Amino acid sequence: MSKRTDYISWDEYFMGVALLSAKRSKDPSTQVGACIVNQKNKIVRAGYNGLPAGCDDDSFPWEKQGEFLQTKYPYVCHAELNAILNNIGMDLHGCRIYTALFPCNECAKAIIQSGIAEVIYLSDKYNGSDASIASKKCWKRRG
Repeated sequence: MSKRTDYISWDEYFMGVALLSAKRSKDPSTQVGACIVNQKNKIVRAGYNGLPAGCDDDSFPWEKQGEFLQTKYPYVCHAELNAILNNIGMDLHGCRIYTALFPCNECAKAIIQSGIAEVIYLSDKYNGSDASIASKKCWKRRG
């Protein structure tokens, strides 16, 4: 008997972990997950978009529109940032991060600063937005 030939690739596997992580998000409109992987294809950490640890997610707004402090935006940590911050002390230099959405400028800064070398994403949903333009400018300058 021969081995299976229809197994998924590493990229599909790690993106699947990112998408599964997104299911932990309490955000009613946008669920995003991220998965950080080292050079040996070992998962270093996963994260999803949500409130900082210890913040009661029933006590904060989840609105997308309205007065800034009455929306989710000043409170929610993005999946990429959560994956980086929840790292258990491993060096992230040379790692890859898999995420459902192209990272915003704030996450791009954290990814670059942490030493993550490659970003794999499914959607560039916010292409053309200021956050996306700033993020791409950072990537281009970094090389």
